[in-house]
Amino acid sequence: MSSTGNDRLDAALLRLVGVILLGGVLGLLSSTMVTVGLDLLAAEFDASLATIGWASTGFLLAVTIAIPFTTWAVDRYGGRRMWLIGLALFAAASLAAGFAWDAGSLVAFRILQGFGAGILDPLVLILLARAAGPARAGRVMGLMGVVLSLGPVVGPIFGGAVLERLDWPWMFHLSVLIAAVVFALSSKVLPADPPREAEQSQPRLDVIGMALIGPGVAALILAASQSAEHSAFTVWQTLLPLAAGAVLLAVYAFRALQPGSHPLIDLRMFANPGFSASVTIMGLTGVVMYASLIALPLYYQQAHGSTVLAAGLLVAPFGLGGTVSMPLAGWISDRIGSRSLARAGAIVLLACAIGLTRLDTDTPLVWPVAATLTMGLASGFVSAPTMGSLYRTLPASRVAQGSSVLYMLNQLGGSIGIAVVALILSVATEAVGGFQGVYWFLAVVLAAILAATWFLPGDYPPSNAEPRVKSAAGAVQS
Repeated sequence: MSSTGNDRLDAALLRLVGVILLGGVLGLLSSTMVTVGLDLLAAEFDASLATIGWASTGFLLAVTIAIPFTTWAVDRYGGRRMWLIGLALFAAASLAAGFAWDAGSLVAFRILQGFGAGILDPLVLILLARAAGPARAGRVMGLMGVVLSLGPVVGPIFGGAVLERLDWPWMFHLSVLIAAVVFALSSKVLPADPPREAEQSQPRLDVIGMALIGPGVAALILAASQSAEHSAFTVWQTLLPLAAGAVLLAVYAFRALQPGSHPLIDLRMFANPGFSASVTIMGLTGVVMYASLIALPLYYQQAHGSTVLAAGLLVAPFGLGGTVSMPLAGWISDRIGSRSLARAGAIVLLACAIGLTRLDTDTPLVWPVAATLTMGLASGFVSAPTMGSLYRTLPASRVAQGSSVLYMLNQLGGSIGIAVVALILSVATEAVGGFQGVYWFLAVVLAAILAATWFLPGDYPPSNAEPRVKSAAGAVQS
């Protein structure tokens, strides 16, 4: 292929990546924007904060339940078709949420919106991985990491700006406008789903498996959410969903490992050390990221008297660091592999977390801001190579399942991180001691991430990556 052809291919791939990432922003913005408006929504609908909080919890649970279904549906109906269906469902639910008349209707429409996001979110990873191919997985996952890094930081700032100037329905109606633009662009740039040959067997939906794994993971997330709300792990509101989730997932694992079974998500993928390491690291990364995004604004407000907006802006360097480093780390990992980059990033993250255990009320703001910027930069060198390595270790037929596992564990990790932060801060005798405890906890988590990097696929010389380029070209052209 000529260099001109390669340029055209790269341009087509970039257009495709841009549209998919714009769609990937929808779920992140929707989930994080609403968090800053919960007080306003509670007042608007004359509901308690606990009741209106289900507008966020219900959304997250619906996302989790929808992910396993998407894993099956993308192979049965095609990625392009499911992407457009997800966009349409998300837009319709967003429009309805903006016209909610009470707290119950808002929660119901948010759950429907969550199902739409649960179709879109794993498809972002699936479509990007299939389009990029193994040779470009690091670069494209690096771009995906930009969205993952900026979304949780920009969402609350954007939501606050919207609520300051517009009425609350615009939190949802703006999502309709974005979804409509993404739908129109997707119709043009997403390649058609390849026709299925007549003799090719159609995958059957593992209904029992879906009834076990989706609610099972959702129950664990609910347990984490309830422990955060009640500041305890031993209350029945936490233990009941925790036990239910453990039982459902245990039954699913027993069925999935039976000889001759065709489960929704094949647990035999975990026999691959590289895959197990990748999804473990991304799950633990979710703990670190969401715990930091909860703890840092509270530290700035309680220890330094910052306003809500100022605290949000002071957290922004965390996301900006990841935005800068993710594409670079992904590009490098395509040439040298993942293990060394992820290990170096984990070491820097661990050093920063230990440094943040020294926070107190007299610490100049420049130090925590510099530390969180460094953590953001280092996180890119962990996440992008790790996500890229996952798609290099899986055959094409397992990409959808691997993406679902990665996304569910990342969501579960985020929920656990939030719950642990709430618990540590609630039992701390003083606020500063609580923040120090949070970062000692994160130091332990980061030590586990560092240990897991030893099981990532080994590094390789640049020449080994060259033969893979053709597979990427074929994926985009198909």
